[in-house]
Amino acid sequence: MCDRALLRSPGKSTGRPAVAFHRPARGVHAGPAIVAVLVLPVLWAGVPAATAAVAQGKAPRAVASDPGLGRLEAEIRRLAEAAGGVVGVGAIHLETGRSVFLNPDERFHTASTRKFPIAVELLSQVERGMLRLDSLIYLEPDDMHPGSGIINNLLNDPGVALSLRNLMDLMLQVSDGAATSLVLEAIGGPEVVSAKMGSLGLEEIYLGRNTLQILADFYGVQSLPAPGPRFLERFQALAAAVPKERRLAAEEAYYRDRRESTTPAAMAELLARLWRGELLSPENTRLLLEVMYGCQSSPNRLKGLLPPGTRVARKDGTIGKVTNDVGVIDLPDGAGHVVAAVYVKDSVLPVPERERAIAMIARALYDYFHFNPGS
Repeated sequence: MCDRALLRSPGKSTGRPAVAFHRPARGVHAGPAIVAVLVLPVLWAGVPAATAAVAQGKAPRAVASDPGLGRLEAEIRRLAEAAGGVVGVGAIHLETGRSVFLNPDERFHTASTRKFPIAVELLSQVERGMLRLDSLIYLEPDDMHPGSGIINNLLNDPGVALSLRNLMDLMLQVSDGAATSLVLEAIGGPEVVSAKMGSLGLEEIYLGRNTLQILADFYGVQSLPAPGPRFLERFQALAAAVPKERRLAAEEAYYRDRRESTTPAAMAELLARLWRGELLSPENTRLLLEVMYGCQSSPNRLKGLLPPGTRVARKDGTIGKVTNDVGVIDLPDGAGHVVAAVYVKDSVLPVPERERAIAMIARALYDYFHFNPGS
């Protein structure tokens, strides 16, 4: 649960966010808050009543054994060589339950794909009455940190407040790191997300740090700056001062750390359960999928080689030698939907080449299940 103090309780509905939080240790802002209204593809938009025919509670159709899956797996293995590292794939055709995997139980760093399970826990707490999406959170100067874009720009003005819904959209659609940290703080920290995943039988999805600590560990920053003005500049100065040898050692230690890790099979299963309506209410299932359909970052991965206009509800992730993308791909002609969780680690190639490998794997999945829908 969020430890920010409640400033005012909701009264009659006015169409505006009704609840605000602030950090008690820093006091209440004296001036009027700037309530930011952000324009993203889905932000504050109405969610369609039928989102890509979400299969709430429907079991996959039974199909005969599919001998072609072996050939598909071989093709994925061949395409994975282009990534220049270790590749993991979890893919499930949602309408039939047919699946194909590569290194399904290998551990990979989540990078920003962890923001998908964070959103699952956020909406779960909303459903349990613990949080409200229209609750406002006031931003402070030390909310600025690496991995953020939009929020860092907003903090040029004092007194900015964003709702949890705003923050969720920023976290998922533009992968804003500060938004992620604020959502994590509101829901009770990364350990709460790990506990949620464990309760679902998906303990392979494990989170143990907030965004800033991940970046500090990756860059070899041993002590975080004290909260206060110019926090981002002070963090960047500390990172720049880390000797090269220590920075490289810190990066290698990060790759060996099992925190913020998952398996392709576990992440694919989490996506499948979301689509089947097993994680959240129908309304919040549609909401989360629609927000993920609006993901703007890293468009050259799962979507990179798909036909123009193909919808993919997805979340990407990148850090160092790690490049990932996970999501649900809409197939044409009533062929259904495919979960695709593709992870790359230990790559010696530039990010664009890793992205092309992910795109080729996604296209292979798209073509196979499009032309072999199993109906």
